[in-house]
Amino acid sequence: MVGTTIHRVNFYDTDAMAVVHHSNYIRWFEIGRVDFLRRIGITLGEMMDDGYVFPITEVKCKYIASGKFDDVLRIETTPVALTKVKMEFSYKIYRDSDNTLLVEGFTQNVFTSKKTGHITRLPEKYYTKMRAALN
Repeated sequence: MVGTTIHRVNFYDTDAMAVVHHSNYIRWFEIGRVDFLRRIGITLGEMMDDGYVFPITEVKCKYIASGKFDDVLRIETTPVALTKVKMEFSYKIYRDSDNTLLVEGFTQNVFTSKKTGHITRLPEKYYTKMRAALN
């Protein structure tokens, strides 16, 4: 299952040359990931209320072409691994108007107890939805 999210580049996302600042792609990975999870019925707010937090443990980003102010982006989010202890996603961000691939990326989060900070396993309440999204 691939999740698709549309996002427009804001002026404040760009540098003095009106080119997207490289750090914004990492934020857009998060937008895609949160949107993907919401579509499969998981909200991060509910997970945090249940005592789970999910720090990023790895991020990769390969820059291919430059995004610019006012571009409409298509963020494609694909689950790589959704287990009881971690979630991994790959990303492709395209300029939607001409289908130009701007970046490819990857993130890994681990699930930890909000109370102890230790890695923990998710309950079936969340894992069942994640497992179904891989099919």
